[in-house]
Amino acid sequence: MHLSRRRLRTFAAVLFSLALSLPAAAAPPAPAAGPRATVDQVAAAIDRNFYDPERAARLAAQLRSETGSGRYDAYADPRDLATALSQRLSQEDKHFRVEWRDPARFPPPDARERGAPDADYADAARRGNYGVRTLQTLPGNLGYLDLRELPDLDFADAADPARRALDASLALLAGSDAIILDLRGNGGGSPASVGYLVSAFTPRDAPIYNVFRWREGGRLRSQSEAPAQWYAQPRLEVPLYVLISARTGSAAEALAYTLQAARRATVIGERSGGAANPGDEFAAGAGFRVFVATGSPTNPITGGNWEGRGVQPDVDAEPAQALNVARERALQRILAAGGKGTGALEARWALETLRAQAAPVAMVAADYLGQYERMRIDEQGGQLVLRDGRRPPQTLIALQPDLFCLSDDPRLRLRFERGADGRVAALQTQRADGGGSRYRR
Repeated sequence: MHLSRRRLRTFAAVLFSLALSLPAAAAPPAPAAGPRATVDQVAAAIDRNFYDPERAARLAAQLRSETGSGRYDAYADPRDLATALSQRLSQEDKHFRVEWRDPARFPPPDARERGAPDADYADAARRGNYGVRTLQTLPGNLGYLDLRELPDLDFADAADPARRALDASLALLAGSDAIILDLRGNGGGSPASVGYLVSAFTPRDAPIYNVFRWREGGRLRSQSEAPAQWYAQPRLEVPLYVLISARTGSAAEALAYTLQAARRATVIGERSGGAANPGDEFAAGAGFRVFVATGSPTNPITGGNWEGRGVQPDVDAEPAQALNVARERALQRILAAGGKGTGALEARWALETLRAQAAPVAMVAADYLGQYERMRIDEQGGQLVLRDGRRPPQTLIALQPDLFCLSDDPRLRLRFERGADGRVAALQTQRADGGGSRYRR
């Protein structure tokens, strides 16, 4: 069983779909219903829709009690009331949030043209490239995908652009010797993407997918996060690393949590946001809307989820350093596999370059400056640069005394040769495939 399309949405996905409708600057608030009437409608929306009926009733009663004591009476500005309610409710569930939009400028959904919200979402998803921010091959043949949103997928549509974007990304990673999936800036999205991406790295029908208990129309149901269609050519053995941070939320957390629980990926970074429960927005009158978690996942391996706790990384790292930590571990694993030939040498050179960048090797720049036939070594901004005719200059990284590589391509090394007098006399370029050239000074 799989999750129905758009039945469950994370709050990040709702924000994404509303991005086009936000005003460029804050406008003076329009008159709204009194705080007590608003809080009562928020409480009613929670009571009707929150995934746990007992907690829903208890929370709704608490809100009404707080209202009766005058806790929210001072919030004359509807924006301040929305913020206060969001802060109050987030203590109960990380997805709770109350928003206010001037109804004179932003009509409620039932007053808009039918289908407009989905059209807004589709356009925002397209302009965001369906979450794909960066896709590249890092030195050592490491595939890197920076994914900022988990897009909604329509498995019934063979030409669904979101699925085609994910498929294209996975296809371009197919030749990588290790893969790094960067979710540090991913606030969530659709559970459909979670199941589909998990299936790209795990055996078909593996019992690893979160099962959602959700509430609709007063009834409780359950559904699996397993995809409606499985990725056709999963990579079951490729080393996989997932980067997370405190900004990683919701469906992005589900992706990291599922792969980690299945022991399929190494999670690197800091503890994630801790928002497990997806849901939807509900009207609360006078321009107010409240996001309520209508579902909650349970992982079949851990028996729990990450709500309030976040995904705990396997390897702690500052977010800014998480990528380099993953790169080093991936390269070490590639080398530990015992491969030979050019690929193995490129991986070793990439690892040595990464370590040299972290701990620069001391060198005397003046020793190397000068002309080497058509090549020239200059100093620029405290770094050595290689100039080759009209080509753009390339910065060098010192690996050892007299041994350097290009900062953007560790596959090419430069070894400086010294004469009997100890002075540098020649420059030799070296490639991992054994080729190279020598230039006299």
